[in-house]
Amino acid sequence: MIDLYPLVWPLLRRLDPEDAHRLVLKALGSGLGPKSPAEARSALGIRVFGRDFPNPIGLAAGFDKNAEVFDRTLAMGFGFVEVGGVTPKPQEGNPRPRVFRLEEDLAIVNRLGFNNDGMEVVAGRLAHRAGPGIVGVNLGKNKETADAARDYAALVERFAPLADFLTVNVSSPNTPGLRALQGRAALDDILSAALEARARATPAGRPPTPLLLKIAPDLAPADRSDIVEVVLERGIDGIVVSNTTIERPSTLESEHRRETGGLSGAPLFRLSTQLLGKIYKMTEGKVPLIGVGGVSTGAGAYAKIKAGASLVQLYTALVYKGPAVVPTIEDDLAELLARDGFGTLAAAVGADHR
Repeated sequence: MIDLYPLVWPLLRRLDPEDAHRLVLKALGSGLGPKSPAEARSALGIRVFGRDFPNPIGLAAGFDKNAEVFDRTLAMGFGFVEVGGVTPKPQEGNPRPRVFRLEEDLAIVNRLGFNNDGMEVVAGRLAHRAGPGIVGVNLGKNKETADAARDYAALVERFAPLADFLTVNVSSPNTPGLRALQGRAALDDILSAALEARARATPAGRPPTPLLLKIAPDLAPADRSDIVEVVLERGIDGIVVSNTTIERPSTLESEHRRETGGLSGAPLFRLSTQLLGKIYKMTEGKVPLIGVGGVSTGAGAYAKIKAGASLVQLYTALVYKGPAVVPTIEDDLAELLARDGFGTLAAAVGADHR
């Protein structure tokens, strides 16, 4: 891949972050993006959720909220992509400005608030999928909805036939009251309704679409225990660890460090990786995990995998390093696996706990 991003980044950083992002989506939609198709390298391939991933590096939800360029991002070399978050009804989100670059910290703060085109528009785009690749959908409730379980059930029923996996997102800090849905009773209601909706949407004789849960990095120990118990009791297929954080490490240097919203990027790496390891041990490795938060290097992806992640996602690194970060991470990860004598990626998952 020829890396032109160092030439493009100085221009993008002059724009409002949200305007720059919109410009990137338009460029990708016009076919201007780089192409580095995911290679089926034996060392990086892994089977998770009944799906064969060519490599474990995925694009996190939030980049392609409306499923406009998922084919183009897959062409960058990602092993999978997750579109969304999507809500049943279209939603404008919170007032602008609502995205802030913390360049000194290689981080971003966002308080977007699930802005998206709505379930029907996004489903229409996914219905026209033509090429190969694994595409998941991140699901969220509308801000005004009182019955959260109803929203998630509607989303699951609509997207189950169209996606390779679904992620119930109850951990964004930018929708009032959403994180409270991680409590045991509320979460059990939501996941129960989601599973029933999935059953309705699954044709006889077909395997159900994998259902995942995305959790916050700031959970108290009791909340972690409740979540794990519900996940195990309900038979949820996987956990995404983690969403953005509302914490602000004292090491942040940017003038935007006090902006309200979720913090992503490098400062989230340690917190999210520690939580990943705890969830892996609590589930005894029985539930596949996707590690998210601060991944920007092969070493970072490897740390997540050894902590318990079968798959890894990134987003903020793409902003600061550009598309070339994807094949670079994959190359470095393959070297690290070989260095430590792991013949397969699966053999390295959870290695820190053995």
